[in-house]
Amino acid sequence: MEAHGSGFRRVLVLAFCVAGIWSAYIYQGVLQETLSTKRFGSDGKRFEHLSFLNLAQNVICLIWSYIMIKLWSSRSTGGAPWWAYWSAGITNTIGPAMGIEALKYISYPAQVLAKSSKMIPVMLMGTLVYGIKYTFPEYLCTFLVAGGVSTFALLKTSSKTISKLAHPNAPLGYGLCFLNLAFDGFTNATQDSISARYPKTSAWDIMLGMNLWGTIYNMIYMFGWPHGTGYHAIEFCRQHPEAAWDILLYCLCGAVGQNFIFLTISRFGSLANTTITTTRKFVSIVVSSVLSGNPLSSKQWGCVVMVFSGLSYQIYLKWRKLQKLQRKRKTT
Repeated sequence: MEAHGSGFRRVLVLAFCVAGIWSAYIYQGVLQETLSTKRFGSDGKRFEHLSFLNLAQNVICLIWSYIMIKLWSSRSTGGAPWWAYWSAGITNTIGPAMGIEALKYISYPAQVLAKSSKMIPVMLMGTLVYGIKYTFPEYLCTFLVAGGVSTFALLKTSSKTISKLAHPNAPLGYGLCFLNLAFDGFTNATQDSISARYPKTSAWDIMLGMNLWGTIYNMIYMFGWPHGTGYHAIEFCRQHPEAAWDILLYCLCGAVGQNFIFLTISRFGSLANTTITTTRKFVSIVVSSVLSGNPLSSKQWGCVVMVFSGLSYQIYLKWRKLQKLQRKRKTT
């Protein structure tokens, strides 16, 4: 009975994590799409300063992680020093800014789909630079994702969706998304290196260090000269309080979502987190199509299914590899 109760509590915690990640990031996606396509106020102006969202997100997450460290972290030494994140902070500033700027040129579903193809640059770099040999199922996953994304990009977008974009330009939009993935790859590799060098570094320490440097770099970029974009963004928010409220909610969703991701990884591992975030992306596309008026054709839906079939198969392969490792440990 005790084991059954423990298992039931574990299921409840997992359901709580799924609900938290889905609700935080799906709503954040809705807000991101709203800020990139909506015309605010009686003058009907668009919020053109989308990179300002990164600065706002950095500031909120910096404050949030500092509070979490003060409340929950033990004061043990051995964590990474704050200056260790300076290089990862650069790519973590540029990469997401490119991903958000892409929404001026392509629709939100297209952006989510493009950013879901992270395995493509990873496998390309692994094969060409490091000579890594992948299995046929791994190549099949990549083919499904690459084929789905490229076909989706080539298909005609509905006129209703195009009319909502600030500056429709599919090649530029997809190019920004793939540059975003390349910078994210460097960021993740650097974070892994920091965690390996400083094993006592907590998730909150990483969040604090990354957002500290992100705040510094973004502040310099946006307020470092008299006519920086930050001044224009603040003036826009002053004239359109509705946009300021959306930005605040957007940032809070990101901070809350990070909490649930950390909880999921600590309790259930990175594979469970990957599964939850992958399914969340699919639901985000459905929500965008239904609620935000971004109709997809049957062929485009076929591409979406193709991409997420590849991602789901990749998750299955990781799960199978994990099961083999666990069985090998039991026999040794």
